[in-house]
Amino acid sequence: MNLALSMYSVILCGGSGTRLWPLSRKNFPKQFLKLYSEKSLLQETFLRMRKTTDPKNIYLVTNYAGYFNVYNQIKEIYPKIKQEQILIEPASLNTAPAIALAMKYLVSKEKIRRDVPVVIVPSDHSIAKIKNFTKVINAAAKKVANNIGTIGIIPTSPETGYGYIKKGLEENGYFKVLEFKEKPDKETAEKYISSGEYVWNSGMYIFNEKTFSQELKKCAPEIFGAYSKKYEEFVKNFEKLPSIAIDVAVSEKSKKVIVFEGDFIWSDIGSFDALSTLIKEKGMNQKQHILIDSDDVFVHSSNGRLIATAGVSNLNIIENNDCILISQKGKSEDVKKVVKYLQEKNYKEIDHNVIGYRPWGKYEVLIDDNNHKVKKITVYPGASLSLQSHKHRSEHWIVVRGKAAVINGDREIKLKENESTYIPATHKHRLSNPGKKDLEIIEVQTGDYFGEDDIIRYDDIYERNQKRA
Repeated sequence: MNLALSMYSVILCGGSGTRLWPLSRKNFPKQFLKLYSEKSLLQETFLRMRKTTDPKNIYLVTNYAGYFNVYNQIKEIYPKIKQEQILIEPASLNTAPAIALAMKYLVSKEKIRRDVPVVIVPSDHSIAKIKNFTKVINAAAKKVANNIGTIGIIPTSPETGYGYIKKGLEENGYFKVLEFKEKPDKETAEKYISSGEYVWNSGMYIFNEKTFSQELKKCAPEIFGAYSKKYEEFVKNFEKLPSIAIDVAVSEKSKKVIVFEGDFIWSDIGSFDALSTLIKEKGMNQKQHILIDSDDVFVHSSNGRLIATAGVSNLNIIENNDCILISQKGKSEDVKKVVKYLQEKNYKEIDHNVIGYRPWGKYEVLIDDNNHKVKKITVYPGASLSLQSHKHRSEHWIVVRGKAAVINGDREIKLKENESTYIPATHKHRLSNPGKKDLEIIEVQTGDYFGEDDIIRYDDIYERNQKRA
């Protein structure tokens, strides 16, 4: 039997972490970022899982806000992706409910056998040795049987930012799990490493639905009570489930947890120190970054802007369109303090940046003044904005790349590069891309209010309500 055809994979991509602020924001978190390659962390995760799983059997779990980001990014690398392969959580409640949603869907709607192995992986990790990773996953799928399998990373240093798993007896290529340990202090982590009894907790799992259901009943009866109902009822009451991680809900309590060791250069990229180390290991040059009499300085610019340093050392310098973060190396955890401050003071930069992502493409704010705003808008091939109007602003569209199909009041017009149209306030209008390449326009807004909520939608293929941007 071809294992790749019989196995299923679930990629968890509903997180909205801010440990990498200002790169990662609530509206575009870490999994969607292209940190060290031309592909995002999510795209790299999907391509890795294709090495072990038929792409038709790869499912993704996200929230409503992330749905179209997931769909558009996966469609770039796998055009055959079906919308049914992307499951939307009714509420963001951590990994245990998210995994339960995926397993319930696979059995109830896709009718998979209850003994088929399912791999659960995060969407925002880096793995360097893909062949080693594939080998571990395939071996785990063959040997996991009726256990709860997890992948433990062979540690290379006493990291304090990772959880640890204590190994027990070895049998048949895996270890019994004795205990899960929270993130330790430096001294404790050094003891773990020297003992040889511990591995890093990667958050990756493999098990079948039958075993998952049985252990859920034993270890997390509140979740199982909902899980045992029909799929529609489970989804309807999803918001009532506890917000809890799979480790806490099941793994730390179950007697059937085993761990497979992985040695494939793994990182969860949980800090800028980790990102700095990762990029250094890849031998990547810091383009457009000039370091004069500067030592151990990591510079990252989302737009490749020229950044120069002189006479400084031991710093992380992060630039992202509208924000700059400068922090001392070794103190990446202090980003949490920055984030907390921004949240307490209601800074909009905690959630959003000048680039906004939409189902149809994206926009970047170039100028934001009292009486005008200028945006660069990108529309994906075949995509279309809603038919809409604005009360408080007029718009002028100039095509700079591609071809546009435009509804402007009662007119339907075609625009090529260097052509434009003016849309008065209250006029119904729509922008579409009929071409096979991205459409780019410059939009100049004039008026007395430019908020994204000044939109009246008359028709929208993405079924967004009038309040949603």
